[in-house]
Amino acid sequence: MTNERYAHHRYLLMTLDPVHPGAGGYRLGRVDLSIAREPGTRLPKIPGSSLHGAARSYAAYLYEKPKCAGQGQASSSNHCGDSGCPICYTFGYLKGKQMSSGVVNVFDAQILLFPVHSMLGPVWVSTPQRLREAGFDVPNGSPADCECWTTLKHTGQINLGWLMLDATGQVQIKPPDEWAKDAWNAVKDCIVLVPDSLFSHIVNSNLEVRTSVAIDPQTGAAEEGALYTYEAIPRATFLTAEVVLDDYSQKFPQNNRWENPLDVIRAGLKMMEYLGVGGMGTRGFGRIAIVGQPVEKKQEEIFKNLEAQA
Repeated sequence: MTNERYAHHRYLLMTLDPVHPGAGGYRLGRVDLSIAREPGTRLPKIPGSSLHGAARSYAAYLYEKPKCAGQGQASSSNHCGDSGCPICYTFGYLKGKQMSSGVVNVFDAQILLFPVHSMLGPVWVSTPQRLREAGFDVPNGSPADCECWTTLKHTGQINLGWLMLDATGQVQIKPPDEWAKDAWNAVKDCIVLVPDSLFSHIVNSNLEVRTSVAIDPQTGAAEEGALYTYEAIPRATFLTAEVVLDDYSQKFPQNNRWENPLDVIRAGLKMMEYLGVGGMGTRGFGRIAIVGQPVEKKQEEIFKNLEAQA
């Protein structure tokens, strides 16, 4: 772990259950309760605010300071605001008229590999550009329209749900060393790369959709007019999320549990493997796991990249 002022961590996450990062309220369309999406691509995501809030809450429980979770407003328990509290230092606090911003920025978790049923069994769909941006070694270029590249030993056509594509080439994909773990090894030979123009259609056509209904306690039967549907990012989806440290004061309180703010955020993210993130948690939704270790860029590398782009 780093003790520098600036650092950048990129996490590889895998959903252990369907995840429902709700968009809020009812929407007209295919389902009643939709999930958060990017406005431009319409690709589902887990908002950084959801990850940040859950990580803070779980880290606060681990540190046995539950009142340091939440918003800290007058209507609820105030944050402690103690200079020796790693939770308030990392995530910021609001205590009466006193406030302080946090030192970690948690960004949206973006879909990297999306599981889809095919005639060859389950495959994980992505695009070359997404993998390159996440730090994977992928051949240059991109498949043509109506074509795909695969890591499967298969030639000819392959269906991705309802969509049939021509598999025109077998490729090798190398992940960052930090992510080359069991979860990656389980899917590395079942990957299909498609053009960016098709990825959103494939993802949105293969989201998990569930139906629930309220039960009338008097009769034990379904309550009339109480049927609703909701969608979720399916189990075994891989996502990437970035965490940036901006520790301007470098006065992280010393304790026996964590050495710096990045340790705090990682502990909170790790707890999502058990307690989950997003809605419908009591219905078996929400758990995500960290795959391997985060890919780290230290302060010196960040500055070099900025100078190269200037």
